[in-house]
Amino acid sequence: MVEIKTDLSVDAMREAGRVVAQALTAVQEAAGIGVSLRELDETARAVLREAGATSPFLNYHPAWAPVPFPAVICTSVNDAIVHGIPTGYRLRDGDLVSIDCGATLDGWVGDSAVTFSVGTARPEDVRLADTAREALDAGIAAAGPGNRIGDIAHAIGRVCRSAGYGIPQGFGGHGVGRTMHEGPEVPNEGRPGRGMVLRHGMVLAIEPMLLGGGRDAFYADADGWTLRTSDGSRAAHAEHTVAITDAGPRVLTVG
Repeated sequence: MVEIKTDLSVDAMREAGRVVAQALTAVQEAAGIGVSLRELDETARAVLREAGATSPFLNYHPAWAPVPFPAVICTSVNDAIVHGIPTGYRLRDGDLVSIDCGATLDGWVGDSAVTFSVGTARPEDVRLADTAREALDAGIAAAGPGNRIGDIAHAIGRVCRSAGYGIPQGFGGHGVGRTMHEGPEVPNEGRPGRGMVLRHGMVLAIEPMLLGGGRDAFYADADGWTLRTSDGSRAAHAEHTVAITDAGPRVLTVG
């Protein structure tokens, strides 16, 4: 089911998105060499707590997961694509880190993700993360009323494939609203002009995921949550919550 939000509801979602942006900024600032992933999770928890928000990630338990998710952020390092569980792992110089964060405020959800390097960045990692952001920007630009879900998917996929990167099939964006995952699904590859027509009041999480080795293959780690590239290559993830409006796409998860 796809819920069409009122303008007032979108404004409320903007406030949730602002909290997400603040949490991601705080986590990125805290992510230095020697800092543990659990410490980054504590940083995000403090931001949510200060804002009076809760986490849609914490204790989230989809049917495919063996256990509820135990944290408020996903911390995916190097070959981890998405859904990484914060552990005691301490960040090392050159690590590539993707942080996915959500917030629920006054009943509305925001969801966003960033990828960045810790310490000395590898040139190939910079290109990978930059391309993820470029793909996200392309998807957002295609999210106009009257366009279709396939237009977003095609825009993202074209950027990813043109750069030589893989795309994990079956994982992509989604609707957002009162809950973190609503309809419709937003693939990261597809044919333009296909799929649901975009309307004023729809809100989508648009989230490209790029596999640096160029292959699409991945596997689930032993924890049942973390997805990793099958070839051991690094991965990047970028995401914003975006409202479809008659004036054009409105990004809700910025500071």
